[in-house]
Parts: sequence; C-alpha cells; structure tokens
Amino acid sequence: MSGTSEASGATGPASLTGDPTDQAEPLGVELVPTGHPGVDAGLARLEALDGVPAEAHVAVYEDVHQRLADTLAALDQE
Repeated sequence: MSGTSEASGATGPASLTGDPTDQAEPLGVELVPTGHPGVDAGLARLEALDGVPAEAHVAVYEDVHQRLADTLAALDQE
C-alpha cells in the first residue's frame, strides 16, 4: 500500500507528507507594525507560527481573528 502523500500527489512543504520527522519551513514574512496596539498584538501571534506545522495554525488563526474582530467592534463603539 502506498502512502497518502504519493496517492494525492502532494509536492508541497515537508509538513504535508505526514512524516512526523518532517520540519515545516519558515516563511520568513516580516510583519510591519500598524501603530494600533490591538492589531499589532494579533499580528505578533501570527509571527509565532513561522516554521510551525500547518496543523497547529488553526487555533492561532481563530484567536487572531477574534482579536481583530474585537478590535474592530471597539472602534465602532468609539
């Protein structure tokens, strides 16, 4: 029986192959401060994902989305 990555034709980063010894490659994206503390705090959470396997991203994305939504809601109340 062949592995799922061969069957699906996966050719992306090593973290997609399902091999637990694979390491995710850092994206190297530099975040530029926005000047708004709430937005910058959310973006800093994204920066922590650099080099982390994609499976771990969902919880952080949800947290950042909520932080940004809360920030926007607070602006509407000002």
